[in-house]
Amino acid sequence: MIFGKHLISGKWVAGRKHFRNNPVKGETHSFSMATPEHIDKAASAAEEAFLYYGYSDREGRAIFLEQIADEIDARGEEIIQVGSAETGLPAARLEGERGRTTAQLKLFAAHIRMGDYLDRRHDEALPNRSPFPRPDLRTIQRPVGPVAVFGASNFPLAFSTAGSDTASALAAGCPVVVKGHPAHPGTGELVAQAIDCAVKKLRLHPGTFSFVQDNTHEAAHALVMHPLIKAVGFTGSLAGGRALFDLCASRPNPIPFFGELGSVNPMFVLPSASENRATEIAEGWSSSLTMGAGQFCTKPGIVIMIEGRGADKFAATAKASLESTDAQTMLTEGIAEAFHSGCDRIANSTGVREVITSTRERRHATPCFCEVTGSDWLGNQQLAEEVFGPLGILVRVDHMKQMVELARRLNGQLTAAIHLDDADHAIASRLIPILERKAGRILVNGFPTGVEVCDAMVHSGPYPASTNFGATSVGTLAIRRFLRPVCYQNVPEQLLDIDLR
Repeated sequence: MIFGKHLISGKWVAGRKHFRNNPVKGETHSFSMATPEHIDKAASAAEEAFLYYGYSDREGRAIFLEQIADEIDARGEEIIQVGSAETGLPAARLEGERGRTTAQLKLFAAHIRMGDYLDRRHDEALPNRSPFPRPDLRTIQRPVGPVAVFGASNFPLAFSTAGSDTASALAAGCPVVVKGHPAHPGTGELVAQAIDCAVKKLRLHPGTFSFVQDNTHEAAHALVMHPLIKAVGFTGSLAGGRALFDLCASRPNPIPFFGELGSVNPMFVLPSASENRATEIAEGWSSSLTMGAGQFCTKPGIVIMIEGRGADKFAATAKASLESTDAQTMLTEGIAEAFHSGCDRIANSTGVREVITSTRERRHATPCFCEVTGSDWLGNQQLAEEVFGPLGILVRVDHMKQMVELARRLNGQLTAAIHLDDADHAIASRLIPILERKAGRILVNGFPTGVEVCDAMVHSGPYPASTNFGATSVGTLAIRRFLRPVCYQNVPEQLLDIDLR
């Protein structure tokens, strides 16, 4: 059952104003809009909960994460049904995303049980050292406090209510206030109900998790500016993320903003691979480009190849493959409108040739495919900006030197892919040092859509891919975002956290 209310300190509460969701199919529902008063109560409850949850043991938090996963699974059928209706995503896709979400919770539980993430250090006292004695020094990672999390439009489960930001903050020991995304408020609430049930079953402080909704900017502003919120996790657009980032920096006490904002995820096809495997690479690229209607943050939007027979074969194969792709449902009407506007902007740019024009029908769209020379791409920075949706650009460079120059001009990226054969290794060795300064993940002979949730994954990159290139929003390293090192000098052992004794 969908209440259409906010979860604040263990209670489902409503407000005076409401908005309605806009599902692809089925009936609409009414949802309460959060006020600054709601935000204040949620943040205050989170601060109170921190005195308990922030000092809870790792085993207790691990059990909590696992209980959340179990509660989500218990509501799996309803979550998938509502999620598919609200977003237009197929049930199979959401089933996979639900599995990823629960597996991530269990992975984080196992990770914090091991304790390595605490990065514990101990320099024993040297009282007889000359000329100055050394005190006893112990350092451990401690949770930062209440964390605000913003749900993402394109991942209603894996990057929303119980997604990576929430899971990693809870694993770290931080209470969480989630602002659900208005594109799928019913889905978000059902997952919030699952977390609420886990809190109650384990008798945790009710302020450990709160969930609020709004389809304006008022609640977001109040949440980010609340003095009790100590960090923010966000996945979304560059414009929205930058606005929140600036708010975090403008506070009297600035706080870290961990935002994943945008990326075109360039793909470099080197000469030998282009000559030998252009058709195969084009087929794989087309599938990656259109996966989920191109609404993945790791969509490979730009392909760079040296002009010639390989580029011609790639373009012909990609054109045929993309033309046979049926129209797909976009997540919201606003996203569909922004996609078509972006396609028009790219297609009307100097030197760009539109090979395939996207069709338009409300929330449905087919792929758009364009070509441009390396010189024209280098002369127009707008061609390097993300268009969210199934738009792909083939950049035909004149020679290897121009390909390297294009790599140097790239903004920060989540990923950068290189397709190569053995004969391309020397060229690749010139590109990799450049690309590792541009991207958080470098792939060889692969496509970036699909992010493995594991210890070694990095899902971030230099701005504008993310606002903190030293962090990741996927994988167990994500927990580190919501921790800070604290050093204890000459503190009696019985006063130390049990993990430091």
